[in-house]
Amino acid sequence: MAHHHHGNEHGHGYGHGQGTGHGHGHGRGDEHVHPDWAEMGPMLESSAELFASLYERALGWLAQEVTEPGLIVDAGSGPGVVACLFAETFPGARIVAVDGSEPLLERARARAERQGIADRFGTITGELPDVLGELDYPADLLWASRSLHHLGDQRAALAAFAERLAPGGTLALVEGGLPPRYLPRDIGIGRPGLQARIDAVEAEWFTRMRHELPGHVAVTEDWPALLAAAGLKPTRSHTFLLDLPAPASERTRAYVITSLSHRRDRLGEALDAEDVATLDRLLDPDDEASLHHRPDVFVLEAHTVHTAVRPG
Repeated sequence: MAHHHHGNEHGHGYGHGQGTGHGHGHGRGDEHVHPDWAEMGPMLESSAELFASLYERALGWLAQEVTEPGLIVDAGSGPGVVACLFAETFPGARIVAVDGSEPLLERARARAERQGIADRFGTITGELPDVLGELDYPADLLWASRSLHHLGDQRAALAAFAERLAPGGTLALVEGGLPPRYLPRDIGIGRPGLQARIDAVEAEWFTRMRHELPGHVAVTEDWPALLAAAGLKPTRSHTFLLDLPAPASERTRAYVITSLSHRRDRLGEALDAEDVATLDRLLDPDDEASLHHRPDVFVLEAHTVHTAVRPG
């Protein structure tokens, strides 16, 4: 369950990397065939870096209510981009990055080393939520970015997250937001509205992915209500925007190409033939109408952060 966004591919707007993400978020893809995270590491790291401005704003917002935390835990940290931003935002804190993928945590440790924060940066490898039992002491801030929706019983997982908080500690949950937009509605090839149709198919895929998780329990995705049911006091929810307008930088363009090629691989059989043909043209470097050459590629994504506090 390494994601963020693993998202990062940051996944679909329903939740998913960095996670991206990923956490994995792991985008955080979300493939439950256990992708080769070591191989995806560079892509997950690069897409999480693309989202750095969004995370910096989110962490600044968190810092308004979380003052001088001693221990910050990133549950589903992926390659550690956000965990290292936490170290920057909270210079007095010890950071622990937790993920199911040791290769991604190797990247996290290397990043912490490069940034000169290795002395207060640790990692724990294992599956959420049980691995949190390995923490030496309770967390003052536990950040779970698009990792929760990879766990079959989200209610039980939130209760486990809540148990690992110190009294007065904060759980920051990144779930929801909006599906991303990378292109105008009418792109001059295929039928207009391609991304909206991909979203509909992806929503069905996401529902299936959740149903196939071990121990799956259906819940109404009212995150503040679920946080309250875990014994926490919900405080605030806020949505942060990543707005990278056209013309896209090379890194932004690469992210969009990776993201849509993941969707093509994951959803291709469920999309209609014309949309698959359009996606194939968008992904073909030799096609002038492709993402590699178009001037109108952009990134517009919205991630929602919900916070709740463990009563003191």
